[in-house]
Amino acid sequence: MRTIQALFLTLALAAPLSVSSAYAKALKVAGPWEITGIEPAQTGYVFSRLQVAETLVTTDKQGALVPGLAEKWAVSDDGLTWTFKLRGNAVFHDGTAVTAETAAASLQRALAGVGVLSQAPIAEIASDGSDVRIRLTKPFSALPAYLVHFSTIILAPSSFDAAGKVTQIVGTGPYKVKAFTPPARLELQDTGSWWGGKPGIGEVSYLAVGQGETRALMAESGEADLVFSMLPVSVDRLKANPKLDVRIATIPRTRILKVNAASPFFDQVEERQAISVAIDRVGISKVILRNPDLAATQLFPPAMKGWNVATVRPLERNVEKAKELLAAAGWRPGRDGILEKDGKRFAVTMLTYSSWPELPPIATALQAQLRQVGIEAKVSVGNSSEIPARHNDGTLEMGLISRLYSIVPDPVGTLLQDYGPGGSDWGSMGWDNKEMQGIVENLAATSDPNARAPLQTRAVEILQQEMPSVPVTWSELAIVSSKRIAGVEVDPLEVNYGLSGIRWAE
Repeated sequence: MRTIQALFLTLALAAPLSVSSAYAKALKVAGPWEITGIEPAQTGYVFSRLQVAETLVTTDKQGALVPGLAEKWAVSDDGLTWTFKLRGNAVFHDGTAVTAETAAASLQRALAGVGVLSQAPIAEIASDGSDVRIRLTKPFSALPAYLVHFSTIILAPSSFDAAGKVTQIVGTGPYKVKAFTPPARLELQDTGSWWGGKPGIGEVSYLAVGQGETRALMAESGEADLVFSMLPVSVDRLKANPKLDVRIATIPRTRILKVNAASPFFDQVEERQAISVAIDRVGISKVILRNPDLAATQLFPPAMKGWNVATVRPLERNVEKAKELLAAAGWRPGRDGILEKDGKRFAVTMLTYSSWPELPPIATALQAQLRQVGIEAKVSVGNSSEIPARHNDGTLEMGLISRLYSIVPDPVGTLLQDYGPGGSDWGSMGWDNKEMQGIVENLAATSDPNARAPLQTRAVEILQQEMPSVPVTWSELAIVSSKRIAGVEVDPLEVNYGLSGIRWAE
């Protein structure tokens, strides 16, 4: 069966090369992300990760903010005006220069859309010589981190039609789009004019492959040189292959139970705490994820420096404690063992989705563990879009989701969404905590590490006590590469895959 699949993949991926040099031989990349369109707010992450388009600010491998298209930036004394000085040698793929006017226009479009800039207190974006100036309505220290987000990629005017719709991606990265066949295939080539120098390999072929096992077969057969997001079940096998290198990094992503704190099942803190202590995180991480160290002892993983707080009491399983908490909240065992209160059974639907393939088996394990404390959880596997839809119509009871906390490198960007008034599609639901909201507002207003540290600690303490989101496991990013290539690095924030630094080892 594998031989047939490998043969199919060989035929599907084969493409004639116009140049016979090793430099021009295409680097074959496979990942799970389909490119359903070219609107930056939806799929800009693909073009930024593959280094087609760039943002004003980016990050290094430790998560620190570093120059992108802006070589430096500064904020006024009152915190209301940010100035970003552009590089003088950056050009778009169509040969036109990157100017402050074009960069400001691209950001103005992003501000008017549905991306993260719309959540920042921005009053105006304008150009001033070679600078982009952003004026705020109130101090907002996280602004440079917001400009790392893929929805803020800077595109040339030729990317848009007369109505302002994106018709092509004309960016500034080392690679330009050679061919695009949505939703699965993207062919890239060296622009020859990137400000950062010449990439190590001149052509890249990206293929979206949804099935994790198929991606593993591609790595084993040599039909892909670089493969992203491997399943834990495949990693051990791939590690044993002498032709492959496997790199794994803990990333700022947590699998959480999103609960409706306004429902009669989760409106008391004891109920949410009971859910937490009923969960066998170590068992789930060991059996399903093949790494017991991924058991989430708090919301934010260790990779998030300053947000993983050593002083908080770690989350642990205690079935008897769960039963005591539920009893304190007024729940009593019914005839069939399922808890009841006021004539209502503790029976809920746990919604999840399969685009992250480990979620359904984790949901099944949680179902069995909750049953041990008298909670009946029916697992429903649907599309990820159902989570925000049912958040918004109020029908979501419980959802198992995978939440990324580096969409904006400063976690404050996510906290503002998830735990602000009314919560968010992927954050809290029916939970309103004024202290938490005040803390996040204060964090957003300052960049002073000394002022931020106690605020971050208190935010983690509140989340650990109140459980508006119940952490289950942390996450890893597994990348497999052929030993035919060198220079592969893992970006734990998934901002830039560094393809330009890869070269042929042979």
